[in-house]
Amino acid sequence: MFTSRILTGLAAAVVAAAGFAGAGTAHAAQPPTGPAAPPSAAPAASPRNVPKHAVTGYWQNFDNGAKVQKLGDVHENYDIIAVAFADATAKPGAVDFHLDPALNYSEDQFKADIKAKQAAGKSVVISIGGEKGTVSVNDAASAANFADSVHALMEKYGFDGVDIDLENGLDATYMSQALKSLAAKSGGHPVITMAPQTVDMQSPSNGYFKTALAIKDILTVVNMQYYNSGSMNGCDGKVYAAGSVDFLTSLACVQLEGGLDASQVGIGVPSSAKAAGSGYVAPSVVNAALDCLTKGTGCGSFKPSKTYPGLRGAMAWSTNWDAAAGDAFADQVGGHVHDLP
Repeated sequence: MFTSRILTGLAAAVVAAAGFAGAGTAHAAQPPTGPAAPPSAAPAASPRNVPKHAVTGYWQNFDNGAKVQKLGDVHENYDIIAVAFADATAKPGAVDFHLDPALNYSEDQFKADIKAKQAAGKSVVISIGGEKGTVSVNDAASAANFADSVHALMEKYGFDGVDIDLENGLDATYMSQALKSLAAKSGGHPVITMAPQTVDMQSPSNGYFKTALAIKDILTVVNMQYYNSGSMNGCDGKVYAAGSVDFLTSLACVQLEGGLDASQVGIGVPSSAKAAGSGYVAPSVVNAALDCLTKGTGCGSFKPSKTYPGLRGAMAWSTNWDAAAGDAFADQVGGHVHDLP
């Protein structure tokens, strides 16, 4: 992940997306239009181990220059650890996961580390997609294959659920079907997280947003990627530049006013300047945005019309890059999230 599309602002109401680390597809970011999707029933209670305010971090199953970690090395302030990534198989919609041999990490130790994290009150989920992911769920058969294969990984490794990080779009109808089926197979309330790009959450009519609303009763949190992105529209229709507190708060407001519960919204940022092509902000900026949204303090020029004290928290790409930078995100943002009322 997360070398996804860089979006550059072209005008006050139109933003075109261009490829980052590869070809991209042009998009126009329009101000949110039409009535907000009506919220469904109140979200289900949080899955086991997910606190009211939580920090999500992606653990890299590969070596890309960040600090190589085992799950046991991940900072204790990460409440949800997303293992990146499961890979597509030859069967449409199906996924599989294998530890990268470069990590010198045995399967038995990996499973033991998952159990240890869970015993410490953490959740570990398998992330699907990433920048190079090719998983496609676009019909009933692939939806069934997706649910079956993810459930098999949960059974094999002990994962608590799944993270959806499909960076080439998704079919809301069939992804929703797949996730509802997975929840039913899991026999409880799995942890289900999502990491859409900014352009994917500009309106409730977008596929990712529609999926989030369709599974609202089982959705844990949407940690939108506030990076590798240019200027986008906030919930007031104004355009805000990436890398600012206004960008974080005004785009979160789109989701909060578009139908998601506050407990289902998190702020996703790079854990260090090296973790993404653009969009890194200091921990103090993330904390200001969290305070603005939850308490009405620390805001920039944009101030939401109301506060959202139940906001879930924040996400970092990645725990490895954070460790390489001295765990500044986990210490400063993680500590701040956990101190929210």
